[in-house]
Amino acid sequence: MGSIELLIIAIGLSMDAFAVAICKGLSMEKMSYRNAVITGCFFGGFQALMPLLGYLLGTQFKDYITSIDHWIAFGLLSIIGINMIKEARNTCEVSDDDSFSLRSLTMMAFATSIDALAIGVTFAFLQVNIIPAVTMIGITTFTFSFLGVKIGNVFGAKFQSKAEMVGGFILIAMGCKILFEHLRIIPF
Repeated sequence: MGSIELLIIAIGLSMDAFAVAICKGLSMEKMSYRNAVITGCFFGGFQALMPLLGYLLGTQFKDYITSIDHWIAFGLLSIIGINMIKEARNTCEVSDDDSFSLRSLTMMAFATSIDALAIGVTFAFLQVNIIPAVTMIGITTFTFSFLGVKIGNVFGAKFQSKAEMVGGFILIAMGCKILFEHLRIIPF
């Protein structure tokens, strides 16, 4: 898997965090760059950690399922993508009670990074170099989360559902590409 493909997956994965970050930005009366950086660090950190954990888990079972790994990658990416598209219909609830508390940020970062765990398992099957991959995912998610807080504070919920929907389509497309590549339907 090349750098461009990893970047595309990183962008797709970061869309959940981006949408939640927009909601975080909505909860602020005045833009706080400190809160934007903290949000980016939480979401980027969890998005980097979860694929690493998934990769470590996936390497334990790689030898048993290498003949169907492309189907697993396609299935996981498609399921995650479809889920993101479904969730795009939900709107965020604006509440400034504890929007930037340690507990709230941890729960949101964990919730938005569960799909990255499955991506990590997929990376193990595809023999992706995990350190550059998780670094790219973490930095991309940090950037999108930081920008999401700013956008949410300035523009409101206008972009939230579109971001999740785009992320879902990106992940489905990457799953199809992996499947087609292994089935030699489309040479990449």
